Amino acid sequence: MTAVPPPATVRTQVQVPLRFPDGYTTTARVVTFTGLVDGREHLALGLGDHATTLRRDADDLPVPLVRPHSECLTGDVFGSQRCDCGPQLREAAERITVAGGYLLYLRQEGRGIGLYAKMEAYALQDTGLDTYEANLALGHDEDARDYTVAAQMLRALDVTRVALLSNNPDKAEQLTRLGVAVTERVPTEVHLSPANAGYLATKARHASHTLQLRPTR
Repeated sequence: MTAVPPPATVRTQVQVPLRFPDGYTTTARVVTFTGLVDGREHLALGLGDHATTLRRDADDLPVPLVRPHSECLTGDVFGSQRCDCGPQLREAAERITVAGGYLLYLRQEGRGIGLYAKMEAYALQDTGLDTYEANLALGHDEDARDYTVAAQMLRALDVTRVALLSNNPDKAEQLTRLGVAVTERVPTEVHLSPANAGYLATKARHASHTLQLRPTR
């Protein structure tokens, strides 16, 4: 059953040059919104020729490449190797710049449980629990992320069909239920390191993430 969320509107758009730690640069059209259902400050980054992808958003033509990326302060900012979030963010920025589309930066840290709770989950993982078991032990859902705001943001940008850049089938299922047509799910690389091997294996085994294992560049 489709459950289209209430409409949101674009609040502000501003051009921002981006530079990643490895030297990669691109320019984003950063968009803010009014009316998002959770009241948080989520961002959409229009990358590459995203305006053209909107004009060609028709049944017989390519659609914008879109990645909903959940905030990960430790991985995105500090380069933590306990997860693959930072490398996936970097990869997404380049691939969407090439293809044209949107990077949705969603403020739902720690699979939606928050930064401090994520640190508590890390402590439990150090005792032997996996990432999902640790969330449950703290009284949270295994994965509390909700993509309603992502659907609102896309509709505010006049995007109704997307090529979804993600290994996570739950993102595609939620967006489809929320009225966004997912024409294809495009896998990201999996940035494997000794520190995150167990984490990635758990995601593949427990949550059916599509993994194409390659060493980190």
